[in-house]
Order: sequence, then C-alpha cells, then structure tokens
Amino acid sequence: MATPIPSHQRIVPGSVNLPPYPWPATAKDTSVDPVSIAESVTSKLNGSLSSGDFASISELFIDNGFWRDHLALSWTPRTIKTSAAIADYLSSSPTKLSSVQVDLTSEFRKPQIASFAPGGSPDVKGIAFYIKWGTSLGTGRGVARLVQEDGEWKIWTMFTCLVELKGWEEKVGARRELGVEHGKQEGRKNWRERREGEQKKGEGEVLVIGLTIAARLKMLGVKTLVIDTNEKVGDNWRKRYHQLVLHDPVWYDHMPYLPFPEHWPVFTPKDKLAEWFEFYAKALELNIWTSTSLTSSKWDEGTKTWEVKVNKGGREERVLRPKHIVLCTGHSGKKFMPDIKGLSEGVFKGLAVHSADFAGAKQQQEGTERKRKAVVVGACNSAHDICQDYYEKGYDVTMVQRSSTCVVSNKAALKVLLAVLYEEGGPPVEDSDIWLHGWPSEVMKSIQIDLARIQRKMDEDLLEGLEKAGFRTDKGVDEGGLFMKYLQRGGGYYIDVGMSQLIIDRKVKVKQGEEIEELVENGLRFKDGEVLEADEIVFATGFMNMRTQARHILGDEVADRVDDVWGWDEEGEMRGIWKESGQSGFWFHGGNLALTRYFSRVTALQIKARLEGLGA
Repeated sequence: MATPIPSHQRIVPGSVNLPPYPWPATAKDTSVDPVSIAESVTSKLNGSLSSGDFASISELFIDNGFWRDHLALSWTPRTIKTSAAIADYLSSSPTKLSSVQVDLTSEFRKPQIASFAPGGSPDVKGIAFYIKWGTSLGTGRGVARLVQEDGEWKIWTMFTCLVELKGWEEKVGARRELGVEHGKQEGRKNWRERREGEQKKGEGEVLVIGLTIAARLKMLGVKTLVIDTNEKVGDNWRKRYHQLVLHDPVWYDHMPYLPFPEHWPVFTPKDKLAEWFEFYAKALELNIWTSTSLTSSKWDEGTKTWEVKVNKGGREERVLRPKHIVLCTGHSGKKFMPDIKGLSEGVFKGLAVHSADFAGAKQQQEGTERKRKAVVVGACNSAHDICQDYYEKGYDVTMVQRSSTCVVSNKAALKVLLAVLYEEGGPPVEDSDIWLHGWPSEVMKSIQIDLARIQRKMDEDLLEGLEKAGFRTDKGVDEGGLFMKYLQRGGGYYIDVGMSQLIIDRKVKVKQGEEIEELVENGLRFKDGEVLEADEIVFATGFMNMRTQARHILGDEVADRVDDVWGWDEEGEMRGIWKESGQSGFWFHGGNLALTRYFSRVTALQIKARLEGLGA
C-alpha cells in the first residue's frame, strides 16, 4: 500500500514537482567591472548567433544552465535546461535572435554584482543584468545571470520575453487617436455616440470572459468583446463576503497601463477593487456586455471560427463568430463542495453555503441569551476572513482544519517575500516582473526555500502560538512556503491579517485533523463521534480545476480536449494556461493580479500572432 502524501507536499494532480535547484558555486572574484563582463559575454553570444555557430553557444553556458523563453524564439512559453539542449533549441527555433544588448538605460537595469541566494547560505554571488533583444518579428527584454566557473564567467540563466510585435507596437505615437474630427462633418457623432455604437455592435475577433487580457488585446489592435454575467463590471468582487480585502499589497497588484494611484491603500478592500475594475474598463474603452451569458458554442475546424450564442439580460439573443475565446476565472473553476452525507438532503436545519455564496455575518444583538454558533470548514484565506467576520459580529466560532496550513504574517510577506521588487519606492513594476519571471522554476523554488526560512524565523512567535492553540502549520511543498503552495497547489495557505491572534487567544476555536462524517440536524458529526453544533456552516473548501468552468460554459466536447490547468509541466512552465489549451482558438487566462498583469501580455501576443499568421 502506497504511503499517503503529506498534505503540505500535495500538488495539483498530474503536475510535476520539480526539485529545488542546487546552488552553483559563488564567484571567486567580485572586484570586477560587471558592465565589461556583461558586454563581453553578450558580444560572444551575438557573434555565435550571427554566424549560426550554435555549438559555440553551449560553451557560453554552464552545463546545467537555463534559457527561459517567453515568445522570443517560439510561440509558446518554454524553459530549456542544459547547455546542449539550449544550443539545439536555438538552432531549431523558427525565429532567430538578431541581437542581444546589455540594457544600460537605468541604474537598476545595469549589470551588477548580485547575491542570488537570499538566505545567504550558501552565499552565491554572480553578475546579473537586464538585456534588450530583437528578431525579425519583434523586440523584447530579459535578464541574464552569470556565475564564475574555473575562473571564466558563464551564463547560468538567460531569460527572453517578447514585448512588441513589429508593426503592432503598443507605444507608437501614431496609434494615439486624435479624439476629435475637425472641419465640416455632416451627421457628426460625438465621442459618446461613437462609443455607444461600438459597444452595441459587439464585433470582435476575440471573445473574452474576463478583463485584463481585453486591455492587452485592445492595445494590439485586436477587436475584442468582453461578456460578463453580472449586472455591473466588478460585481464578482462586490458580491463576495463583507470583510474581503486583498491579502497582496498594492505594489504587487498593479494592472497594465493604469497602475493604482499613489494614495491607494496597501491592502485593497473588495468594493474599492470592484469600483476600480469598472473605472478601468471605462477608461480604456473596453467593449463589455454585462448581464450576458454564453448559452452555446461550436468550433468550426474548417474556418477556424467559433459560433457562439449569447443571451443579453434575458431580452436578446445574439450570434457571435469570434476566432478565439479566452476564459478568465482566477485560476479556479466550479465551487468544490465536499461529498458529505446529509448535505444534499437538507438534513441540517440552519444555513449551509459555500464561501463563494457567503454574503457576510449578521450582527448579533447584545444581551441575547445564547450566542449563535458558526462553523467554517476550511483553514486558508477565505476561511480565516469569514471566521473573523463571524467573531466580530458576536458569534461563537469554530474553524474546522482538516489538514495543515502554510501561514505567513502580512509583515513577513511585505518585508521578506515581496521586498525589494514590490514595495514602496521599489523599481518600476515591469522591471520587477522581468526579474521575477526570469528565474526558471527550479531556481525559484530554491529561492523561495531560502525566503521561507527567513519568514518563519520572523514569524516564530506567531507560528508557535498557533501550534499551541491546536492549529497545524506547515512549510509548504519542499519547505518552499507560500509561493510554492500557490504555484504548485493553488491553495493551502493564509496571509495573516489578524485572524491568527484570535486563534492564539482561543477566541476562535479550532477542530483539527478529523474528517466530517455527516451533517446532522444541529451541526456536523465527525468520525471521532463528536457533534459540533452550529446555526450556520460555511464550506470554505475552494474551487475545482479551470477545466470544470470550461465544461460548464463551453460544454463537454471542448472540456475533454483541453489540458489540465495549473501546476508545473516537465520544464517548469504552468500547464494549460497562458498558452494553447489543447483546443484550437481557446485559451485559459488567470491567476492573481500580479500574474495576470504579466501573462496577459504573453497570452495576447500569442493570439495576435495567430490572427496575423506569423507562424504561430
């Protein structure tokens, strides 16, 4: 009988748990001129590229080096490992790099001596620098990191990501509209009339169920229509539980083209975010049909076009023929409700809902004879927020923690996990994104193991207090902490914004490690025989894979074709999302605000390349 996998080591089924990368040796000589060395290495690389001598390129890398490529050399994100495989990849890629230049446009981007291992043990020093590059199809950015091997500086990791397609550049001045029609114009329409007409037509080569990707596509000149089942843009956040606030800080969460204002709070309340989404859509003039649902869809392989029927507010049915559909539902699918005896039969006489349907706790009247009892099943972000809401409204609250949770204080998240790159006064967010995504996943895991060790030291008292209160914490996959839990599992963590102290002080109780047997009339019965009484039960039990949402919206035929979503593939790229899904003309896009900011460009550029027939 196979040994059960510990909860903290569980990853998305079917995904690959890449091991941490063993740190290379630190540079022996750091009293060098990093600019001269960077320019020397890139000069050698350019020489080999121009001559087509790909074998010599392998000699520029350490044997176990990486080249992470987001659309510079092929039309799907790739991570290539080992010098020999890199040479083969470059030689066989349909697009060839014409030049690689050291980016000297700011002090932050210039080559510098860098410490790669944040924990300092081992202390791995090398040279890091930003690059600019070009091909016949476009231009982009990246980052290179060098280490010293036998006295010679070699490339450890190289990252290239496409930023602009030639002919469809986002920032060309000619793309700025005049905004007015001078001279005599019979039947002239003003801006509002033109916008209303454009919205009503609903024409688009791409149909999007989301927001950020629509902004990227618009800047590439792609006609795009967004549909939303809600009455207003942002309602998917407005309608969530009362106390919801983003647990990521504002510097990490900026959206493309319109960063949050300087006065924005560090942690964004859900209603404020909803208002921002509505403003964002209006400011960027995105075409959106609200109160609109997709009722049927069919892919025509011959014409490479969808036939989609949508219902607008129950009043009008329209047929659309987009060439691509993009599904954006966070990184999750349908709500997951555990299969518990008595749940579907309505045995429990109180309120029993999934966290997605929880509107908020009602204030309990002072002086009542008995506190109402709330039980929250789950122990991650939503469960903690809901427990805190119940407690503050006067309930007797119990959290049911079935397995362990990776807990990080918001102080440690700011000062350790996101420090330097995403903080007040930090570098431009696009520079930070290039730096962060320039790490291959195996190396990123090693970095996160180091950072998580520092974080746990900072949170030592918090974690010890939780354990004493009967709340089990863990260190994440391979002790990689919160980020590894998110990337490899999609959950299993809590960024503490106040609830942990309520558990430590025993103001919120914890029922830990026991599975639920059944719902009974007055609460939950566990397999150990205990009955936990409740007036209200919230199942903060998460969501299924995004494929379930595709099945719900687009039907079985499409869902059966698409790949599983989330978790790493063999190269350390995410499965099924931000690249071809397995169904022609259909894409998954999602993640937190930071991931959607970066990968919305990656996804939009792939779609644009296919629309323009650029070999994709």
